[in-house]
Amino acid sequence: MKTLLWGALPYIAFVLLVAGTIWRYRYDKFGWTTRSSQVYESKLLNIASPMFHYGILFVLVGHLVGLFLPESWTEKAGVSEHTYHLFSLYGGTAAGVLLVLGILLLLYRRRTNTPVFRATTANDKLMYLVLFAAIVLGMVAKLTHASGDGYNYRDSIAPWARSLFTLRPDIDRMTGVPVLYEIHAVVGMVLFALVPFTRLIHMFSAPLQYLFRPYVVYRARDPERVGARPERRGWERTGS
Repeated sequence: MKTLLWGALPYIAFVLLVAGTIWRYRYDKFGWTTRSSQVYESKLLNIASPMFHYGILFVLVGHLVGLFLPESWTEKAGVSEHTYHLFSLYGGTAAGVLLVLGILLLLYRRRTNTPVFRATTANDKLMYLVLFAAIVLGMVAKLTHASGDGYNYRDSIAPWARSLFTLRPDIDRMTGVPVLYEIHAVVGMVLFALVPFTRLIHMFSAPLQYLFRPYVVYRARDPERVGARPERRGWERTGS
């Protein structure tokens, strides 16, 4: 079981994530969408959607930093383990609360708005259930081991996670990890495996090019504001 959970399951989830994404892109391009229900109701969505998206972004960044930024690097930067623990505790909890509230508002909207509820599929329900479970379990695990410097997962879970990229998973690192953290990790891997088969697939369509595109220049048409257009040259004139 230990080898299955920490040596095989991560790669199974990764293969499903990559292969499922390629399959979805090739054979279901028109389904590569969130199936927006804004046309049915937008007031509550305008509140819940930013909370959900910003919350999940902060949670994702926090996990990337915690798992893939070695403890020695933060120590060299002058950040003690206690300081890192407090930042992770309060920052992670705030991001988790924001995400949970966003999910709850989205679920409330889906359940109370008849057209939106009718547009909700069994796939959507499964996605919300697994996502909600992953977030809540992570928060419970963090808060349960919050006393003192808390549980230092950067000495166990983080090295295991980094070892996966060497294709030689150090499963012994997961020995002694609190059960809540183990369940959180398993549910998280299941969530990644489900991404290509749910509406979460739209995360790969984030318009990042908007961050680098040049400014759009708008010009007024009023000649008094921008000056009259100069007379056309001979080869620009139409007709003769």
